[in-house]
Parts: sequence; C-alpha cells; structure tokens
Amino acid sequence: MTPLLPYVQIGEWVLLDAHALGAGLPPAPLSIKPFGTLVAIGVYLGAILAVRQGRRLGFDEKTLVRFMMWIVAGGFLGGHVFDTLFYFPQRVLADPLSLLRLWEGLSSFGGFLGAFLGALAFRARFGGPTLPYMDVVASAFPTAWVFGRAGCSVAHDHPGVFSESWLAVPYPEGARFDLGILEMLWAVALALVFLRLRRRPRPWGFYLGTMCLSYAPFRFTLDFLRARDLRISDERYFDLTPAQWASVALAVVAVVVLRQALRSADQSARFAVPSPPVVPPA
Repeated sequence: MTPLLPYVQIGEWVLLDAHALGAGLPPAPLSIKPFGTLVAIGVYLGAILAVRQGRRLGFDEKTLVRFMMWIVAGGFLGGHVFDTLFYFPQRVLADPLSLLRLWEGLSSFGGFLGAFLGALAFRARFGGPTLPYMDVVASAFPTAWVFGRAGCSVAHDHPGVFSESWLAVPYPEGARFDLGILEMLWAVALALVFLRLRRRPRPWGFYLGTMCLSYAPFRFTLDFLRARDLRISDERYFDLTPAQWASVALAVVAVVVLRQALRSADQSARFAVPSPPVVPPA
C-alpha cells in the first residue's frame, strides 16, 4: 500500500528578528509557531463549547470559567513536568531548571494529571462538588484535543515505526506512522459523538468516564507503534512507555467514574447543577 497522508511542514512566522535589530536582544527570534497556535485555538474553542454547555445546563458562568482557568494552568504545568521527568529524565539530571521551562515539551497524561490536581485545588479553595464542572469540560475536550493533536501532526514530534500503510506519512527518512495524526483522528470521532450527545443532559461523570475509558485502550495500543530508532523515542519502563502505564491507571479511573455516574444512590444528584461557591476573603 502507498501512504496517503501528506508530510505537512508549516514554518513559524517570525515577528521580530533579534539578529537584524542588533545586540542586547534574545538570540532567538520572536515568532508564532504553528504548534502553539493550534494548541491555543483548541483551548479557546474548547472553553467556548464548555461555557455554552454550562449555560445550557444552568451553571454559573463565572464559576465555570474560573474552574477552567485552574485546570488549564494545572494541565500545562503538569504536562511539562511529567514530560520532562518521565520522557527525558537525563535532562532533569543535567539541568533541573528544565522543569520550569514549560514551552519545551508537553505530555498528554501529565496534562490530565495536572488538570485533575487543578480541580482538587479549586475544590480546596472554593469548596463544593467539582465532578459536574469536570464533566462539562470533558464534553467539550475532544474538540479541543483535535487542534492540540493537529499541532503535533504539523510538528511531527510523535514519529512512529516505519510502515507502508495508507495511514503512514512520508517522512524524509521513509514512510512512518505519525501518532499525532492517528490520535487526532480518534479525537475527531469522539468529538462528533460528544457534540451529538450533549443535546440531552447526562449523569455527572458520563463524559469524563466515557472519554477516559475510550482513550486509555486506544493510547495503550497506539504506543506500541512509537519509533524506537530515533533520539526522540520515549523512555521505556519494563518495555512499556510512561503513557502505557498511565493508560492502565486511567482505565481504572474511568470505570470508577462511570460506576458513580450510572449507579448513584441519589438519582436527583446525578443531574443537579452545583450552586456557585462562596469565594473566601483574600
């Protein structure tokens, strides 16, 4: 078979060239990069869809926006720290400050963990249930994830094994799977399903549990296609990638959340909209 997917390269848009303007400026040019732009579009679009869903269900909009700010901040922080610690441990040993350079790499599972910790921090700060807020965000997340993985697909930072499949991409050194594209296709399918299901109320935890339960086995299987012949290849622990180990934990979390959503003792609580929390004094 012949690979049908193109190897797309989009250059960065340089806004300010430090070398052209003289000394005293950072050595790297100020530019807009396609990966960061697509991620930003995804975050923005996901937030818009989450707010619309929250408004439809009767959520307090300011509280929902505040919640999203906490989990997005936690997600970016956790995504970078997880990526650096588990995928590039030698970098941390050589340069511990690399943990603070958030722009140098992100891990999806680290982002999930960071977002969860952000939700816990929000609850500790403001009180009240967080599962309804998490579920509203989860109903919009696959759409945002499409753009995030589109950014990975143009950066080509998730190369897979060599393949002549029609789903492979003609990299310069030969046709490979691009795992960013494959995951983007999964996100497109789940986003379309969620956008249709959002028309009716669902028990709290439905979207979060369904998203996690569908992603865990998909990602576990997908990581067997990761390249092993490149310097960018992941670290392995007992022959599994960090994401594969995290997928096992995510599947357990998904089952717990779905059981809570579908077997709640208090049926009214399965759809109850949380009251706006009382903001504690500064």
